[in-house]
Amino acid sequence: MINAVAGVSFIGSGSAQVETTLSNEMLSRVVDTSDEWISTRTGISRRHVANVGESLTTLAAQAAKNAIAATNLTPDDIDLIVLATSTPDDLFGTACQVQAAIGATRAVAFDLTAACSGFVFGVVTAAQFIRTGTYQNVLVIGADLLSRWVDWEDRTTCVLFGDGAGAVVMQACDRDRLLGFEMRSDGTMNGCLNLAYTANAVPLTNGVTTQKGTFTAITMNGREVYRFAVSRVPEVLEKTLFHAGLAANDIDWLILHQANQRILDAVAKRLKLPNERVVSNMAKHGNTSAASIPIALDEWVRTGQIQAGHKIAMSGFGAGLTWGAALLEWGL
Repeated sequence: MINAVAGVSFIGSGSAQVETTLSNEMLSRVVDTSDEWISTRTGISRRHVANVGESLTTLAAQAAKNAIAATNLTPDDIDLIVLATSTPDDLFGTACQVQAAIGATRAVAFDLTAACSGFVFGVVTAAQFIRTGTYQNVLVIGADLLSRWVDWEDRTTCVLFGDGAGAVVMQACDRDRLLGFEMRSDGTMNGCLNLAYTANAVPLTNGVTTQKGTFTAITMNGREVYRFAVSRVPEVLEKTLFHAGLAANDIDWLILHQANQRILDAVAKRLKLPNERVVSNMAKHGNTSAASIPIALDEWVRTGQIQAGHKIAMSGFGAGLTWGAALLEWGL
């Protein structure tokens, strides 16, 4: 623990995917669809799906280990773990299982649920612990196994989602590299995208009835979610840039939640950003919810495209409905 107000730096990234992939052509054997139908409407060609015996804990832990390995730290140096997920192995929380799996014996750990905005919300949450001097080294993980909750007979949703995990290590420093952020929520639009709990009545004794149920499959109004994203995401990015005193042209990379290529194109057009500065890897991963931004970030870091000092604008948006943006400078 440190005792002075600090800035935030982003010093390492990591990601992990399960082995099994499901291509559009393979999916067309399961539901009435085609590679052409999926790819032209979404930009997705394949997605990773977890098999029986594969867990969110294992996937998140591997991404975390890879992120820590990219730094000069060890798991014992981590003070806090924030796991952004909507598909935990345990509804009481999965972050503590990840903490044990990576050997981060000193770290406190908790889950954060904000669906596809989860990683951005997690980064902003972690930054507050660092800025106030509470913790020095924080691990933020975005991980989801959405294949657990997909209706494989619903071609409007099952073609979209995949499984994966990504992570970053954030550290206290003298100069703050989280340059700005903005977070929003609108619960009146919850019905546009949700994974709802359905209960059945369970009579216990005279006058007392309780409930027992489960969560149903993902449901989505794709048209409304698209409208929401193309209007609200540019707005929240522009506000974030304003807070930082920067313009869109100052961004080296734009990393949006990898939901739909059409959304990425529309947001980039609104911000007047060239396509070569917009990160897109959804073709091979699909929509991995809270994992999509850190997976894309890690891929661009490890291929040398993101360099120290680059300014990265990222925005998550989805169920809740929630949306948010953060502007950061990569590296120490």
